[in-house]
Amino acid sequence: MTDYDRTELPTGYDRARDHGPEVVDLWMRTVAEHVQGRAINSILDLGCGTGRFSEGLAAQFNAEVIGLDPSIKMLERAREKRRDARVRYEHGRAEAIPLRSGSIDLVFMSMSLHHFADAVAAARECRRVLSRTGSLVIRTGTRERISSYPYVPFFESTRSLLEETLPRVSEIQATFAAANFQLVASRIVEQTIAPDWMAYADKLAAGGDSVLARLSREDFDTGLEAVRRHAVAVGRQPVIEPIDLLVFVSREML
Repeated sequence: MTDYDRTELPTGYDRARDHGPEVVDLWMRTVAEHVQGRAINSILDLGCGTGRFSEGLAAQFNAEVIGLDPSIKMLERAREKRRDARVRYEHGRAEAIPLRSGSIDLVFMSMSLHHFADAVAAARECRRVLSRTGSLVIRTGTRERISSYPYVPFFESTRSLLEETLPRVSEIQATFAAANFQLVASRIVEQTIAPDWMAYADKLAAGGDSVLARLSREDFDTGLEAVRRHAVAVGRQPVIEPIDLLVFVSREML
């Protein structure tokens, strides 16, 4: 689990991870597709980081959004960017969500699950704060997808780090099943994270990835140079990243 407040990751996070409005729109449409027909007035963006998706959620569902994160530095950046009055940011942990039971219609997690200290406790808390008809949508990296992540071939030592860090889909399903959730959808969403490999190298250089941050300076620089050489070799080719989407509802709904 990365303590972002002990790193400089929040400084470069948006430059490294903001893939533009098209990617936000893609995910908002995808989430809406899986929760259509359900009334959504309140949303918890759990592990919101710098709030990359918080305002998109508010706009997509015309709902109140609470962005919750344990990192003071990440929340400071989220609050600096906030433009939508329907969004507010709070300090807190997934294992002890500071919200009333049954007060949330949708819990959204984006790339935060692998940072939780206790995923089982977090799953129970999600179930507690969700309304009976609420949905849980998880956008996450998984162990099954490691070989498909664009930077892995260039930073070979990240493969073992990702294997240590990321859960399998079956593990996620089991964790949330133990909290009385039922998996109702699981799919891979492909997103364009850079228009070409040189732009992707610039994103990596910004320093917003917690796995790459664990590499030595020498290993990171060597890998980044390999990405830049690849960029020259392939020309203007978009960089695609597969992300797992899992949707859960309470077993009481079924």
